[in-house]
Amino acid sequence: MRATSWCLGYARRVIDLPTLPAQPPVSIVVPVKNEAPYLADAVAAMLGCGYAGELEVVLAVAPSDDATEEIARGLEQDERVRVVSNPSGKTPDALNRAIAAARFDVLVRMDGHALMPEGYVDSAVRHLRESGAANVGGRMVPTASEPFAKAVAVAMSSAWGLGGAGHRQGGVAGPADSVYLGAFRREALEDVGGYDSHYVRAQDWELNFRLREAGYGVWFVPEMQVPYSPRNTWRSLARQFWLTGQWRREVVSRHPETKSLRYLAAPIATVAVVLGALCGVLGMLFDTPWLIAGWVIPLAYLAGILLATVSLASRAGAAASIRLPLVLATMHLGWGAGFLRQVPSSQLDA
Repeated sequence: MRATSWCLGYARRVIDLPTLPAQPPVSIVVPVKNEAPYLADAVAAMLGCGYAGELEVVLAVAPSDDATEEIARGLEQDERVRVVSNPSGKTPDALNRAIAAARFDVLVRMDGHALMPEGYVDSAVRHLRESGAANVGGRMVPTASEPFAKAVAVAMSSAWGLGGAGHRQGGVAGPADSVYLGAFRREALEDVGGYDSHYVRAQDWELNFRLREAGYGVWFVPEMQVPYSPRNTWRSLARQFWLTGQWRREVVSRHPETKSLRYLAAPIATVAVVLGALCGVLGMLFDTPWLIAGWVIPLAYLAGILLATVSLASRAGAAASIRLPLVLATMHLGWGAGFLRQVPSSQLDA
């Protein structure tokens, strides 16, 4: 038994976890829905990740609009692949069902459209052993070639887009609030009750919060990078960030101690821009100079967006850079508006 003393600043108590063997058996758990074009390649990448220990893949399949379930069942021809059903279609339910069906005590989360890099599981196991953490993980790496999607990828990989979280921007190995996907010790997950099915979104961050509150470590590993395909239309991007903002508000509502300036920045900016523009319009209509001065706020925000675009232009290229101002504003204001609106009570579990 080894005390994870480094997490004292992250929790009220410290949990001792047994030291893992060098190559423990590993279960990869995967929530799956509408993944027909990607699932076979994704599972092939998981099985071909190069891990020398025993490995299984558990697919929790939700009702889908395509041939996902048929493809998943076909993959069971490999004895290392198993399929369980997820009738609710919710991601946290899928993960809990896959974890319950998994045979092993090291659990690596992956997505049904992601291509797991070679060496990913080895890195996860090594850092679980060395850090003593209950969860280790890295960051998503948005990649795209189409101009709008590339603009989203560049924005999401920058501090201008999503702030400075390590699981989005990178950084050095160490304790973290949250990580992308994650590799877990089963005993820690069971101790905190697994994923909370209440959270249709933000379930990863909320779970990592409960792990840290319970005394377990969450550890960021820069080299654990997983490719991510960002949204490629304005409408899908706006919906993504609107919903993300709503569910982040739900996390703050249930866990008020998680509130921080970082999460309040977008809703504050949204309110300021909207009120500034409204005052400016009213000032022009009624010829009121002090109201016209309200335009200073949205114009200052626009200047900031353009400055960010210039700083990112070398990474984005000409075609994506033209779209960056719209992408950045959609991310900020969509997230902020969603946070202000929060999740309607009709969409929440009783």
